[in-house]
Amino acid sequence: MEYSVLMSVYFKEKPEYLKKALDSMLSQTEKPSQLVLVCDGKLTPELEKVIEERSGELDVVRLPENKGLGNALKIGLEHCENELVARMDTDDISVPDRCRKQLSAFDGDSELAVLSGAVEEFTDDPEQPLSKRPVPLTHEEILRYSKRRNPFNHPAVMFRKSAVLNAGGYSSDFNLFEDYDLWSRVLQSGVKTANLPDVLVKMRTPADFYKRRGGRPFAKKMIRFRKSLRKSGKISRRDYIFSTYPHAAVCVMPAWMRKGVYKALRAKERN
Repeated sequence: MEYSVLMSVYFKEKPEYLKKALDSMLSQTEKPSQLVLVCDGKLTPELEKVIEERSGELDVVRLPENKGLGNALKIGLEHCENELVARMDTDDISVPDRCRKQLSAFDGDSELAVLSGAVEEFTDDPEQPLSKRPVPLTHEEILRYSKRRNPFNHPAVMFRKSAVLNAGGYSSDFNLFEDYDLWSRVLQSGVKTANLPDVLVKMRTPADFYKRRGGRPFAKKMIRFRKSLRKSGKISRRDYIFSTYPHAAVCVMPAWMRKGVYKALRAKERN
């Protein structure tokens, strides 16, 4: 089965991370027939060098200005030539047989529309993971889980292009929640989804990641997104309360306290 890979890069990415991410997809045991790389605005010379070294293997889409991940993926998806599309971030590493496993699942189920899997988080060495982020496996479990948390690990997702487009595709309406917004609409459309228990991607997580997941600006974006789910009927009032309020409380904690919360969560995931 042929498939496309969809990635987006912007000027703050590190060239050595981009190189490893691209190589992990281009060296899959089931190689992609197309890798679409969206350059979201002007890039640094170092990033351009990495792209130039692989120019014959990439389908590069250049946007004049950086307008965010949702917009970049929306445009990039238009350039994907295959029905099956694998998402990948430009600072993560896919395991060699990731796409083979996903293609096998799609080949065995013509109704399957979205498939992700577990990821391992690491800071410096991908062989020394900090935690494993599992996801619910069956469609019924995914539906329940999605009421309060994102049911898919975005960098490990493979999906049918037609199903995503039928649900409205990627959007820039909810910055930092682009994928969760998309999956909520995909699930509402009634298509079948699943997740694999296998680790498909090794996800790079900065040591200070907890700082990026907090603060009042982040909390406001999260609350705005959760309110949209409630208003559209995708979640109940109970789901809204039990997912939004605890998350907001963690967001506005002092950074040192929020760090402790995430450290405890990681320890729980390891066990």
